Amino acid sequence: MTADEQSAAERLSGDLDISPLAGRILASRGIRTATEARAYIRPTLDSLHDPFLMRDMSAAVNRLEQAIDRHERIMVYGDYDVDGTTAVALMYSFLRTRTDNLIYYIPDRYREGYGISKEGIDTAKREGCGLVIALDCGIKAVDKIAYANSLDIDFIICDHHTPGEEIPKAVAVLNMKRNDCPYPYKELSGCGVGFKLVQAYAQRKNIDKQEIYRLLPLLAMSIASDIVPVTGENRVLAFYGLRALNAYPSVGVKAIMQVAGMGEKPVTISDLVYKIGPRINAAGRIKSGAEAVRLLITDDEAEAQQFAQDINAYNQDRREKDTQTTDEALEQLAADPMNAEKHTTVVYSPDWHKGVVGIAASRLTESWYRPTIVLTKGDDDIISGSARSVSDFDIYTAIDSCRDLLTNFGGHKFAAGLSMHLSDLPEFKERFEAYVAAHITPEQMMPTLEIDAEVELSDMNWKLYKILQCLEPFGPGNERPLFMSRNLINNRNTRAVSNGRHLHLDVTDRVAAIDGVAFGEGDKAGHLQNGKSVDICFYLEENVFRGKSTLQMNAQDIKLNN
Repeated sequence: MTADEQSAAERLSGDLDISPLAGRILASRGIRTATEARAYIRPTLDSLHDPFLMRDMSAAVNRLEQAIDRHERIMVYGDYDVDGTTAVALMYSFLRTRTDNLIYYIPDRYREGYGISKEGIDTAKREGCGLVIALDCGIKAVDKIAYANSLDIDFIICDHHTPGEEIPKAVAVLNMKRNDCPYPYKELSGCGVGFKLVQAYAQRKNIDKQEIYRLLPLLAMSIASDIVPVTGENRVLAFYGLRALNAYPSVGVKAIMQVAGMGEKPVTISDLVYKIGPRINAAGRIKSGAEAVRLLITDDEAEAQQFAQDINAYNQDRREKDTQTTDEALEQLAADPMNAEKHTTVVYSPDWHKGVVGIAASRLTESWYRPTIVLTKGDDDIISGSARSVSDFDIYTAIDSCRDLLTNFGGHKFAAGLSMHLSDLPEFKERFEAYVAAHITPEQMMPTLEIDAEVELSDMNWKLYKILQCLEPFGPGNERPLFMSRNLINNRNTRAVSNGRHLHLDVTDRVAAIDGVAFGEGDKAGHLQNGKSVDICFYLEENVFRGKSTLQMNAQDIKLNN
């Protein structure tokens, strides 16, 4: 902790009448005053930035207003993942209250690929659309927009991916990452950029803010599933999106929650990431992202139940393909005698399902913690796939260094998509490895846990837990506080459970004791039962059993002491 943080922590502790530990946690999040702390703990939608600060926003609203006033046919076009499909659902749900001359379009993942496609533009022409609103894609579609312009089809692009050297000549290109865009918050999701367009239109037309705030659950799903930072404006939007989702979930979201086996407990960011998001994603991975949009916009309960059952089946199929792909990729790596010396993982098989290569890339980083690319066969001799990064390493820039070998690529610092000719794969592997080896640090190739504070177990109390709850929703940039306690020993009842896989903890530091759980750590039971000590990194959480609430630790790592 820096001297500035220490000073702020002490000041916050006194001004807010909270423990020094709670003050330290607030200070580590950049909070320096009691006023800032209250604003952080009680975020307000009034703090959202003016959408007209975004470059091209006036032009976008003017064109949308014109299309609605003239009753032009509008196509809402979006990517096939959670960010794209929630963005389409959000925009479509808003616009259908203003026009009935409206369609939506999600490209086929396998036939058309990522982004704006010629087939999509041709569909817009055939359907008589004069305006297309592209969401979560389009920032690099220079040639496709030129083609649309030749057909007299206007585009409004709402994207959050890193721009290329040339900005497409659309009517408006909304992307806060443009070098010439003064918008103060740069980390919106694709759905978030779409929401800013809706917000701007509502502002221009004096539409009640509550009408657009009812769309925030869709935005919370995109923020959680696209792994954008839960900071600044995103944190405010996610906070109110979760609140709205729990208060009045849509018919479609309620159906997803039911098939996911979610009970009556409030939905959290974690639920969106691990339960709801994967099911929405599965539609685009296995069948069609359009099915996810249908579920998200329907008002018919019977229809929602059927759509949700279908999507749940796609998710099960996705899990099986994901497991098979990951296992086969690990076998490839095991067969490579030089694998252990490398700084990267690049694997390819023509038999892998394109819809799960991104998930497999994430899984591989858990086994081999380094920048990872998983590729499979596309059309003709083109192969394509997904990239995932580690720690703070910029994988987009690493891929960009090999751009002359690629037929297409896009993404951001932590994740990207790319394609190339199969014949260029050997050179790409070599050059990608060389770039990463030259630029990555040893620390970036080592998984680490960022500990907020070393604590005594007596520090873990309900007052602290209530303060931690006020810091939610957690996510990148606003991680759940992680604690560490040293030299803990078995209190009375530490034991292996679930056939020896997991560990039920009952530990003490000889002053206070606490129960807990450590998933996958069942083999450490004997060490504690034999009277030896451990150091534990853990999250503090509430456990409810038979109507009784207790605090427990959720162990993230256990170090055995001699």
